[in-house]
Amino acid sequence: MDKPMKLTMTTEAPTGVDWNYEVKYDGFRALLHWTSSRIQLMSRNGKDLSKQFPEITKLHETIKPSTLPFTLDGELVILNTPYQANFEAIQQRGRLRSDDKITDKAEERPATFMAFDLLKNPEAPYTKRRKALTHAVQELKTDRIQLVESFAQLEQIDELVIRHRGEGMVAKQTNSTYQYGRRSKQWQKVKNWRTVTVFLTRYDPSNDYYSCGLYDGDEIVPTGKFKHGLDDDQSETLKAFFKQKGEEIDRVWHLPPSVCVDVHCLGIHDGEFREPLFKDFRFDLKPAACTKEQLEWDLAMVPPDVPVSNEDKRLWPNQTKRDYLIYLREIAPYMLPFLEDKKLTVIRYPDGIEAESFFQKHLPDHAPDYIGAWVEAGKTYMTCTTVEALLWFGNQAAIEWHIPFQKAGGTDPDEIVFDLDPPDRDAFSTAVLAARLLHHLLNEMGVHSFVKTSGSKGIQVHIPIEEGSMSYDETRRFTESLASLIIKEKPDLFTMERLKKNRGKRLYLDYVQHAKGKTIVAPYSPRAKQEASTAVPLYWHELTEELRPEHFPFTDVVERVQKLGCPFAHYNDVRGLQPIETMKSL
Repeated sequence: MDKPMKLTMTTEAPTGVDWNYEVKYDGFRALLHWTSSRIQLMSRNGKDLSKQFPEITKLHETIKPSTLPFTLDGELVILNTPYQANFEAIQQRGRLRSDDKITDKAEERPATFMAFDLLKNPEAPYTKRRKALTHAVQELKTDRIQLVESFAQLEQIDELVIRHRGEGMVAKQTNSTYQYGRRSKQWQKVKNWRTVTVFLTRYDPSNDYYSCGLYDGDEIVPTGKFKHGLDDDQSETLKAFFKQKGEEIDRVWHLPPSVCVDVHCLGIHDGEFREPLFKDFRFDLKPAACTKEQLEWDLAMVPPDVPVSNEDKRLWPNQTKRDYLIYLREIAPYMLPFLEDKKLTVIRYPDGIEAESFFQKHLPDHAPDYIGAWVEAGKTYMTCTTVEALLWFGNQAAIEWHIPFQKAGGTDPDEIVFDLDPPDRDAFSTAVLAARLLHHLLNEMGVHSFVKTSGSKGIQVHIPIEEGSMSYDETRRFTESLASLIIKEKPDLFTMERLKKNRGKRLYLDYVQHAKGKTIVAPYSPRAKQEASTAVPLYWHELTEELRPEHFPFTDVVERVQKLGCPFAHYNDVRGLQPIETMKSL
């Protein structure tokens, strides 16, 4: 069995016109063999993975490529974002043995084969193979097999890898051939390291591993171990130090917290580093600086050029600014796509949600250069297009993020939003019912829709459309017509009455809010509520009577999207699929 070509590790990516760059995904390296009778997935070590991933291997039953057989080289992943894979999730999938569990997981969170080479003609140069690969993958027309993007400029991919906290990148020489099983300097990988600071706790002479730990309160907890990265002098000095200052127990040397080190890794899972590499000693630090809180900050990969102040300040009763900034950094690849083309309005709470607040939409004079600006009618508005900008606003205690329905400079909306506003949180189940009725009507029309909590007391239903496909007058007629149908169904529960005093206990179907100059809370924006609730995207099947807005504090949202995926992942993909003429005729 042929084994895939190997990569050479390097600390800096090579540059020049004869290099292209690809995102390095964190999953299982595999070869996909497609014949007329089956698809087989083989790991780089020759293990057959076909049974574990039926969502890929069964594609041959419905897709008939024009040319067979062929073999793809790539990475088997479960995607969090287009450029970030979830290694823990794919690892768990690989361990499953029950057919029923495999089927359930394949439907719940399907894997993707990210293809980066077609091995039909391995002697051909990379650019020629790349062209053939692009044609082969595009012909398949399935999300389960996708093409790894190729970039000619290092700066393009560098920004993507940083934003998405990806594993790293691969530089490939444009004239490189494919060499089965060989390690080549024509393919070079650069890791996107998370650098964490820990102290040493043990040295095991039997395998040369050094164990590390940190403080969680007063308790020492393990973070993992490493053996690579030390030069010969560092290794000998460290071994001697352990033997001089440590205590030998069962042939393992133990050391009280005293020596701090920086370790490169791709993360920490179940008390173990992923792909650790020693970076440096930290003689400037005392062990007390190695804490769980600092570890969380290091793993979040906050850009160093973002100023951070008063990170221990409580913005919510149970969450600090540090907690909030870590959330913004980790949610950035999910949240930024909804912000970056639009003028931004934030609500700032400099002293926390229980103190005074104010709206801000104009660019302040003291804003750094990475804060976007949009000049319109002599006024300069704020935009947010980068991780640095997102975190700068967060450091300014911008807690709520609101965006208009049209792009900056646009006159027509690029989305329609129904705001389902119950009288209070106790009536949240009424908003659930309204959303489900609306979803039924939209499905009958073939309209693609998405749902999220408002983070306050209601639910919002989003319909992405192409800019210019409908005017605000047309979207208003559409929203009013659907609202009328829902009210006709349940007049005792729903109303379009604008005056609160006349609504009683009925839910307000706010179609008036969808207008030029109005805004809606952005997906993944926290809210200024006691429990730090979030405007969180949902899957439609999650709309049950048990659903509550307080179920989604921002501290739980990153884990949620990494476990379940982002319900708005295909938001932009369906814009051109909407039945616009049907919507206009309603």
